[in-house]
Amino acid sequence: MSDKVVPGRMVVDTDEEVVVFLIGMRVNKFRDVRSWMPVWLGMPRMLKELSRERDAGLLGFRVLNGGPRSFTIVQYWESREKLYAYASEQNMEHRPAWAAFNRRARSGKGGVGIWHETYVVPAGAYSTIYNTVPPTGLGAAYGLAPAGRGAHGASAPVSAPQYG
Repeated sequence: MSDKVVPGRMVVDTDEEVVVFLIGMRVNKFRDVRSWMPVWLGMPRMLKELSRERDAGLLGFRVLNGGPRSFTIVQYWESREKLYAYASEQNMEHRPAWAAFNRRARSGKGGVGIWHETYVVPAGAYSTIYNTVPPTGLGAAYGLAPAGRGAHGASAPVSAPQYG
């Protein structure tokens, strides 16, 4: 992610479906370093691997600090299928880290907790606006374009999908 400010009103430069993956870790017992340290160290390795392996499907990410106990990573993916393929790939960092976490979790100590959520947002069901900031979030993942009248930014809010 660049720290260079992009002047003016911008929007995300895509009309595609967006896959947003949130993953987080919470340290429940600070003294149980053997539980949380492998998780803490594992995520940077996975993100480096995904940054090198462009075909894996990760478009971008952002780390959010939730205080001394927790952090969350917001990830943007090309597709749900590519996200799931990475998660199950035997020769990549995630699968062995997940198996090791599950072995430690079965010990019942509860020193660390993890969570994740996946959102598949159809094309046209999201809006973006960036005003005089460096590329961030979806803008960093997909690229920015000037916001024009009727662009899918704040000037044209997306209505809520109808269910039922």
